[in-house]
Amino acid sequence: MTNSWMRKARWSATATAAALVVAGAAVVPASAAAPSAGATVRASADVTVPAAAGDAGGVRSGHVDPAALRDALAGLPDASVRGAMARVTGREGRWRGTAGEWTAPVDEEFAVGSVTKLFTAATALQLVGEGRLSLDDTVQELLPGLLPAAYEPITVGQLLSHTSGLQKPRCVRPGTPAEVVTSAVSCGTPTTPGAAVQYNGINYFLAGLVIEKVTGRSYAEELDARILRPLGLRHTSLPAEDWAWAEGGIVSRASDLERFFTALTGGRLLRPAERGLLFVTPEIPGAAFSYGGLNRVRLPGGGPTVWGKTGSNHGYASGVFATPDLGRVLVYSMLPTGTDPEGETARAVRIAGAAFAGVSS
Repeated sequence: MTNSWMRKARWSATATAAALVVAGAAVVPASAAAPSAGATVRASADVTVPAAAGDAGGVRSGHVDPAALRDALAGLPDASVRGAMARVTGREGRWRGTAGEWTAPVDEEFAVGSVTKLFTAATALQLVGEGRLSLDDTVQELLPGLLPAAYEPITVGQLLSHTSGLQKPRCVRPGTPAEVVTSAVSCGTPTTPGAAVQYNGINYFLAGLVIEKVTGRSYAEELDARILRPLGLRHTSLPAEDWAWAEGGIVSRASDLERFFTALTGGRLLRPAERGLLFVTPEIPGAAFSYGGLNRVRLPGGGPTVWGKTGSNHGYASGVFATPDLGRVLVYSMLPTGTDPEGETARAVRIAGAAFAGVSS
C-alpha cells in the first residue's frame, strides 16, 4: 500500500502533476532556492555535452547545461525534499547526478507512481490500433454494472484524457481494482463527461479493467507482453501487492523509463495514427492531458513546451518529460518530506527548467 500522504497527493489537485500544468505561475520559495551549508551534488562521470566548432567555453545554446542542473539539485536536503536524482539524455547531451539523501546510484529502482498511467495508455492505444478497442467505446458497454446506472456514458478517450467527469475519489479505499472503483464512486456526484478536465486516478483503474475485458488476460500479462519484454525493461515491474495497479503501481528505474518514453513517443510502440494521439488534447478549455495520457507543460520563464508525466508513490515523487523531437529527455525522482507540497513542486519545476535550459520554445 502507498504511504498515506503519498496516496493523498496522487488524488489531490495540489499534487505535483497538477501543479506542473500551471508551472508558469510557480514561485520558488526562498527556502528552496538557498543552498544549505555543506550540500553536495554528485554528478556522474559520464557527463557529456556535444562539442561544436567555434565553441569557446561555456555551454552552447541547445546543449545540456551541467551548471544549471547542479544548481537545480543544490541545497538538498531542505524543508520540502530530502534528496533527488536527475538523468538527462538525448542528442543534445547527457547528464546525471544525485543530491542530498539520494545516496543510491542514479539508476536505482523506485516507485514511479502515476507515470504508470503512460504504460496503461500505451497498452490501450495498441488495442485501438489493432481494432479491438475504440476511443469512443464506453465504460458502460465494456464494463456493464460497474458504474452507477444513472451515470452518463463515459468513453475510453475520456478516461485517458481525464475528461470523464468522474467525481474526486474522496471515499476511495484500497482493494481489488473493481473495489477501488466502486468505493470511489460511492460518494460525491460526477459532472458531464467531456465538459471539463479533472485529473483523477480512477480513470486509469477503469482503463486497466477495460484492457483486461478486451484481451481476456490480466493487466500485468498485457503489460509484460506488450511493453516490458519487447523493450527489454528488465528493471520495470508491477508488484502484485501494490493496490495502485494500472493507475500507479509500477516500479522502474531512470534508464528503463527513458527507454520506454523514447519508444512510446518515437513510434516504436504505436502505429502512426495512435502515436499521433499522444500529442492531441481534447478541444476543451484547460485541457492539458492528451489521449495518450501525456501532460503538456509550458515551462516558466519563457521555457519550452514539453510532454510527459509525474507520479508519486511509496515516498518518491518522480517525472519523465521530453521535447517532442526527443532532443532532450529528463527522468527525475525526489524524496519529499511530505510537509511542504509547494516547495516540492517548486523543486520539480527547477529541475525541469534546468534540464530543458536552452531549448527553444
